[in-house]
Amino acid sequence: MADIQLQSEITCPNCGHTRTETMLTDACQWFYECAGCGALLRPEPGDCCVFCSYGSIPCPPIQCGEACC
Repeated sequence: MADIQLQSEITCPNCGHTRTETMLTDACQWFYECAGCGALLRPEPGDCCVFCSYGSIPCPPIQCGEACC
């Protein structure tokens, strides 16, 4: 099994601003405030967290092939 990556680059769908963030390993992140435009991002329908919706890398449980939240 590959190593779990904890760094993911979130891209705001409103303004395109990107920022690298460290993902939590023990909880989903349901909200994220864009540093570019201030938009409050929430997961897309069917995704468990903002990293799965807007990140370059999905959250750790999804990377492991596990169910999340």
